[in-house]
Amino acid sequence: MGRRRTPWLTAALVVTMAAALSACTAHHAEPTASSTSTPGTTATQTTTPAPDPTLLKDGTATQNKPFFDFVNERTLRGHHDPVGADFIAGLAAAGFAKKDMQVTADKTSIGLTPGSLQFSVLWQHECLIGQYGADIGGYHSEVAAPLQTGKCLVGDTVPIH
Repeated sequence: MGRRRTPWLTAALVVTMAAALSACTAHHAEPTASSTSTPGTTATQTTTPAPDPTLLKDGTATQNKPFFDFVNERTLRGHHDPVGADFIAGLAAAGFAKKDMQVTADKTSIGLTPGSLQFSVLWQHECLIGQYGADIGGYHSEVAAPLQTGKCLVGDTVPIH
């Protein structure tokens, strides 16, 4: 004797299968570009690139973090194996004051290359801190409160000229 499906069970199966298919399709759908057209013309794709961030002289460290990251990522694109002086030069050229910066040494006390470099800018009583190196998986940054010393980095740093 065969089993009979009730109409509500069949409907539930159809809805479940449709939802599953819809989820798969939505997950794998390609993004569509926006286009504009007017009668008698062909559609054109409109893409406006976001403007590069800029230094906000009166802005907070958090507001200037996108610019800090932009400058440091530009330094990384321009140097195969950057050292601390490369980051400092890039930040200074972008408008940050060297007197407000710190950077860790490019060599350890026994002459080895460190696993990462740290560099910072004290900005509006906050610290923009960047770190770069293979040991940490590339470039990272954050905004943090200054130490009790008023500086941004812990430990020994090198003079900036």
